[in-house]
Amino acid sequence: MNEHQSRRNFLKTSTLAMGTGLVVNSVSANKIQKKMENIVIGHNSHKYKVVAGWGVLDADKNPVNDCHEMVEDAKGRLIMCTNETKNNILIYDKSGKLLEAWGTTYPGAHGLTISNEGSEQFLFICDNARHQVIKTDLKGREVMKLEYPKETGVYESPNRFVPTETAVNPANGDIYVADGYGSQYITQYDSKGRYIRHFGGYSKEYSDEKFDTCHGILVDTRDKKNPTLLITDRSHTCMKRFTLDGKFLAVYHLPGTFVCRPVLHGDYIFAAAYRSSDQSWNNSGYIQVMDKNMKVISTPGGSEPIYKDGKLQRQYKDDPNQVFMHPHDVWVDSDENIYVPQWSSKKTYPIKLERIA
Repeated sequence: MNEHQSRRNFLKTSTLAMGTGLVVNSVSANKIQKKMENIVIGHNSHKYKVVAGWGVLDADKNPVNDCHEMVEDAKGRLIMCTNETKNNILIYDKSGKLLEAWGTTYPGAHGLTISNEGSEQFLFICDNARHQVIKTDLKGREVMKLEYPKETGVYESPNRFVPTETAVNPANGDIYVADGYGSQYITQYDSKGRYIRHFGGYSKEYSDEKFDTCHGILVDTRDKKNPTLLITDRSHTCMKRFTLDGKFLAVYHLPGTFVCRPVLHGDYIFAAAYRSSDQSWNNSGYIQVMDKNMKVISTPGGSEPIYKDGKLQRQYKDDPNQVFMHPHDVWVDSDENIYVPQWSSKKTYPIKLERIA
């Protein structure tokens, strides 16, 4: 099936689904997920079965709005942020049971990163409504705030700083903040929040050193001797590699894939693409799995990754069962299962994918 045929089929299916009330709000999230039993998605070495009904809660007690990102703590608990201020942080066990909920003051809760400091762990919450990065302990106690980086000299006002993601260097605690919805700079701080440097900036046209939606960032530690930064340039459908001090190294083009943030698991990079083919195509997201050479090997919910003359061919949504709407992040647990929070997806809870190959 070619890209245009797939899109026409998707639109037809979506119209029928909305007409029958299949895609509704969080009150019906359990019914939506129940329809996903025995669905298998993915390609090659990474195939997954959808786990129907995982993580669905009582929407009156624990509602979600946009489910943005998820991390895992040392106890194996899955921590997710949502911009629903009744409970910005939801903490699950791996069976999907809610263990804890907290947070009422993060109306723009978006990025979520976990860091290790000795025997303690901390969260970094990027709030793009508050124009801040907030560091908390795992109970929600705030221990540090990063305001707009006026030290850079490139910000006219605080509201030009709209952070989407952080990354923490495990070697020294340096903090990298991606201003993905603002002025498109990456700002580096030390572990105490003291400014070190900034790089990047906005460019509508593709540029190696600049960005159009530097939405996600990761300290890639697969090369133990030479860790680097992986940064998404979402509107340019690619990931870019930089040195830890901001020098451009390489670009990995992902034609048709509007990717959110890179997540490291073993030798692989996992990433959610919130949309595909055309950034205006609603509900067209999927997941990407990339090997240690940054080659896409599986695209759950999307078209099979095909390389010609060493170049990845343009991809698109290929998901007749409508598993995904707008995937925003992934987390991969120790059993190789994937959890997928979704943005602007009818207030549905995360989707769990069980690894079967």
